[in-house]
Amino acid sequence: MPTILAENLSEKAITGSDGTHIGILHNITMDVENGQLENLIVDPRADGNENFATDDYGHYLIPVDRVTAVKDHVIVRR
Repeated sequence: MPTILAENLSEKAITGSDGTHIGILHNITMDVENGQLENLIVDPRADGNENFATDDYGHYLIPVDRVTAVKDHVIVRR
């Protein structure tokens, strides 16, 4: 996978593999022990009808292993 700077991901749209708009990337979590990325923290779309875990602020927590592509938007398996 090519290198992508984190600043280029800020405010990127998150889209499901079926084309559904999920939300906008808010942040990314990382394991400080091993440096591996863990979750995309996503501001949900208005109706927020997804089956993802959420944090205390209502953001979706989408494991990075569900990311299938990063182009104009981030594509994730739903």
